[in-house]
Amino acid sequence: MKKLILLGSTGSIGTQALEVARAQGYQVTGLAAGSNITLLEQQAREFKPVAVAVFNETAAQQLKISLADTDIKVLSGEVGVCELAAMEGDTVLNAIVGIAGLKPTLAAIRAKKTIALANKETLVTGGDIVKREAAKNGVSILPVDSEHSAIFQSLQGAPKGSLKRILLTASGGPFYGKKREDLENVTVEAALKHPNWSMGAKITIDSATLMNKGLEVIEAVHLFDVLPEQIEVLVHRQSILHSGVELSDGAVLAQLGTPDMRVPIQYALTYPQRGVCFEHLDLFKAATLTFEKPDTETFRCLPLCMEAISRGGVCPAVVNGANEAAVAGFLAGKIRFLQIADLVQAALEKAPNIPQFTVEDIFAADAQARALVAESIR
Repeated sequence: MKKLILLGSTGSIGTQALEVARAQGYQVTGLAAGSNITLLEQQAREFKPVAVAVFNETAAQQLKISLADTDIKVLSGEVGVCELAAMEGDTVLNAIVGIAGLKPTLAAIRAKKTIALANKETLVTGGDIVKREAAKNGVSILPVDSEHSAIFQSLQGAPKGSLKRILLTASGGPFYGKKREDLENVTVEAALKHPNWSMGAKITIDSATLMNKGLEVIEAVHLFDVLPEQIEVLVHRQSILHSGVELSDGAVLAQLGTPDMRVPIQYALTYPQRGVCFEHLDLFKAATLTFEKPDTETFRCLPLCMEAISRGGVCPAVVNGANEAAVAGFLAGKIRFLQIADLVQAALEKAPNIPQFTVEDIFAADAQARALVAESIR
């Protein structure tokens, strides 16, 4: 029986991962969350892990009292989440949102766990370090994002060196077809209405700005060892073709399916085997598949991410940190939607040049970017 440690268990990806765990009969040995201890307690009582961890120290103490009638160990803070990531288990599925997922991923890698990665910021901010540690410890990193899973699946059986180009699809988000003047006064509620996918608030806003797609470009560079210019972003409104690859002979291979995150989650956990079918794709209902170029003048976060990965160093960490802070400001009603890209650009313009960086450099660059955004929001 496969033993699974799930980080970010109360979020959208985490709850769907537990659906897969139920379907596959996996033993869940560890669960971690940010602060939603009500749901975490329910999960813990159902799956009976060895331990749970909560980033929020106060919430962890409350959960410890709630689970006092069980043998489940309760850990707290970043240290506790990292400890959990290194505990007994075969696979660590990291679905934490944001840069907070980087250190737990490294802890799991150093404990020689297979990584099922839904936390894109792990590779966005620390790609070179993470890949180096994975190679050193003989650890596989399997993508959970639907797009990267589709690329990974499309490459199965492709000869080494045959990848010419990655075709990375984007839904276009809730503001597809809009221009800058249309987005001056959009509300948080409108930005959270994604047409196809059910995701957490932060990722849904990132989809609306196309920042999510920019971060996925950076992630793909690291996952598949390609140059940024080998990645083409395609706006595909139907979210049926999840991404694909063009090979050296011109053949294009792609993965299609319903917009259901349980499929890529399951593939990362069962690889190289296939699991159960949650929902069949009816191509007659899908009918038409369309593809367009993204509007990078209106949705500037995408080209800013392309610039960041081209510059390298801690630049991707800077745009990621600035975006996390700006999105939080937008969700709190402190800034307008279009200011998110403005603040990301301002932070990138001041990004330090550190080609050879450490984990400490990453978090310092992240803090600097957040401080810049905070100062601008005041």
